[in-house]
Amino acid sequence: MDPIDQHLHETIEIIEKLDRSEIGKLVRCLVELRSRGGRLFVLGVGGSAANASHAVNDFRKIAGFEAYAPTDNISELTARTNDEGWSTVFAEWLRGSRLTSSDGLLVLSVGGGNLEKNVSPNLVLALQFAQKQGALILGITGRDGGYTATVADACVIVPTVNPENVTPHAEAFQAVIWHLLVSHPKLKQAQTKWESV
Repeated sequence: MDPIDQHLHETIEIIEKLDRSEIGKLVRCLVELRSRGGRLFVLGVGGSAANASHAVNDFRKIAGFEAYAPTDNISELTARTNDEGWSTVFAEWLRGSRLTSSDGLLVLSVGGGNLEKNVSPNLVLALQFAQKQGALILGITGRDGGYTATVADACVIVPTVNPENVTPHAEAFQAVIWHLLVSHPKLKQAQTKWESV
């Protein structure tokens, strides 16, 4: 199959297999989080960090959340990495932000974190800290969802339809799903520019 056709065919297959009920659960959790005045912390590494930054903008501007991504503050991120280590950078950032049971985490990750394989240990330690604080835990992940899926209150797992394309599809669908969330009638509070002109 032509590579372009293959990628687009896989995209269609993923859309058909997405767990709509789990997406609905994300919506309900986010509605509750916002209604109690909780903050939303969006965590991601690599391409998912870029997605976290974009998602924070949309949750703040379109859906009316107080939202933050630790990776948006490169000075603090690199200082914590240098002084304390990469694996604790998010947990310590959340501790400094005084994460409470009123707040929530949204993890964007290809694999969801795995301590045994030393993959995204910073996400795992952040999730463990969030659990201790009693914070809401949400995720949009790929593969089997990793550690995120095991502890999340709601986690959409992007189905693997081709093991050779897990990362591009997982990161692309993070954007599809968070855009769906902020555009959902129960969450959307502000009109987007191009739809309003």
